[in-house]
Amino acid sequence: MGSRVLLDKPKTVVGMIHAGALPGTPRHCEGLDAIIARAAQEARVYTAAGYDALLIENMHDVPYLCGSVGAEIVAGMTAVGVAVRRESPLPLGVQILAAANREALAVAQAVEAAFVRVENFAYAHVADEGLMPTAEAGPLLRYRRQIGAESVKIIADVKKKHSSHALTADVSLAEAARTTEFFGADAIVVTGTATGQPTAPEDVATVRHAVNVPVCIGSGLTPENLPGLWPHANVFIVGSYVKQDGLWSNALDAERVARFVEAVTRLRAAG
Repeated sequence: MGSRVLLDKPKTVVGMIHAGALPGTPRHCEGLDAIIARAAQEARVYTAAGYDALLIENMHDVPYLCGSVGAEIVAGMTAVGVAVRRESPLPLGVQILAAANREALAVAQAVEAAFVRVENFAYAHVADEGLMPTAEAGPLLRYRRQIGAESVKIIADVKKKHSSHALTADVSLAEAARTTEFFGADAIVVTGTATGQPTAPEDVATVRHAVNVPVCIGSGLTPENLPGLWPHANVFIVGSYVKQDGLWSNALDAERVARFVEAVTRLRAAG
């Protein structure tokens, strides 16, 4: 197996920044300046606490469009990304829901982000936004070459949360991960069934043994379940636990942010 290093560390802890509902979306209720300021503040909190990287996402834009978003979302996420990059030296990732992968890559290139998290990279599936019928890998990697963004790494979900996988029921998790790696993903993301739902350690271990690229955990991390997952993964994306009451849509909770890092520190000290 390879070194399984992403962003130059064998174990990378990523703090999620859920940008407020952007202009034009159903829940938009505040000025872009306020959205940007809150994202920048969250970046400062994560950075001070000792996180290794950040990831911005438009999760408050629910209900999401399927496969693409308007120019106003690209503009908003770019503004958020610029602000976060000014506030923090940490590597930054970008995800734009739902499966707006080209848009995310363009934003990442514009703000000099390190990676994008993408959906529907290999195979098809039915998401809660609708049918995602075409694998993104071929068009997306060609677009990455076209805009000169080869340095932006792609971390790709397999059998992702908030989706039905009946269309690929005969494709095992391990085979889906191997195909995703073969198609050019720089890392594989494993999740639970929904945002905030724990990722099964056995699923992470299955993917870990199937691929040579880093394995990421993309949902449900807590200080309590982290020790059981730590040996199997390389990237740990935390977003729900660090919010007030552990709910992703609530404000960031600095005490929870610190508590998660304390758990990480203990695991690192234990070797």
